[in-house]
Amino acid sequence: MSAVKPVKPAKIVLEEGDISRALTRIAHEIIEKNRGSENLLLLGIPTRGAYLAARLAKIIESIENREIPNGVLDITLHRDDLRSRPPRALTPTVIPSGGVENKIVVLVDDVLFSGRTIRAALDALGEIGRPAEVQLAVLVDRGHRQLPIRADYVGKNLPTSADEIVRVSISEIDEIDQIVIAGANES
Repeated sequence: MSAVKPVKPAKIVLEEGDISRALTRIAHEIIEKNRGSENLLLLGIPTRGAYLAARLAKIIESIENREIPNGVLDITLHRDDLRSRPPRALTPTVIPSGGVENKIVVLVDDVLFSGRTIRAALDALGEIGRPAEVQLAVLVDRGHRQLPIRADYVGKNLPTSADEIVRVSISEIDEIDQIVIAGANES
């Protein structure tokens, strides 16, 4: 007879103010690392990464007093799990005028987990052009990497077990900004 593992209750780990501060810190780190904002292009990975990239661009714009181009990079057709997931609609890739050539491209996503999404993003980006440099900004790094991928900018490192679920909610989609860790049976 095996013991039933108790399910941990869902726990809010970041709320609206925490997320706002994390994004502001990431924006400052991007500016500092790149010695300003010249030549920057932020590309969000759908769905939540696209909205986070737009938020980061606005924060950097307010600091640097210049428009920061941002867009969306759809990775759907580059995923290595296409056959094992239900079909989903493609999100159009939107690259601002000027393209990615010789730009410092900052890929933006909500959660970094196995690294497979970022690998797909790098493949998709490679089909569009050749940036001068690619950096990665994530709101949450939860560990459990399957590929040698590391974020340059992290809002929050959240140690998790592999069976826990990290749910990121953002106001543009979910009407609330928060990050929750839930047990595997609570999704």
